Amino acid sequence: MITEVRGPREHQQPYSTGYGQLLEMVRYEGAYPTRERADEAVRLALAGLGRQLTGDERVDLARCLPLEAARVLTSQIPDPQPLTGWVFAKDIATRSDASLATTRWDIGAVFTAVSAQAGPLLINRILHQLPTGWALLFGRADLTPAA
Repeated sequence: MITEVRGPREHQQPYSTGYGQLLEMVRYEGAYPTRERADEAVRLALAGLGRQLTGDERVDLARCLPLEAARVLTSQIPDPQPLTGWVFAKDIATRSDASLATTRWDIGAVFTAVSAQAGPLLINRILHQLPTGWALLFGRADLTPAA
C-alpha cells in the first residue's frame, strides 16, 4: 500500500513561484534567516509604498510584481500628502514597532528586489513622483539639481 507522505506545513510552499522568487531576493538582500521574515519585510514595505504611490506608476509597478505583492501594494489607499523618504521610514518603524535602523534595512532589502523586477525606467518615474529622500531607500544617490 502506497501512502502520500507530507512534511510539516511550514515546509510546504504557500506562495506562487514569482512571489517565492521575490522573497528569496529579499531574503538574500536582507540576510534574513527565513522566508517568513522576508515576507514580513515585503508586506510592511509594499503596504507603506502603496500608501504613497499613485497614478500610472502605481499601476505599472503592480504589473511588474507577483500577484501577492501587487495585492499588498494596491490594497492600500494612498495618503493625500506623500511623505518624504525619512518620514516614510519613521512611519513604517512606528507601525511595525521596530527600530528605525531595522526598518530602514527592511525597506532597503525590499526596494532593492522591487527595483530589480520593475527596472530602472519605472523606478525613475516613481522617484520623480515622490518627495525627497526616496532615492536612498531604493539604493540610489539622492541627487538634487543645483539651484
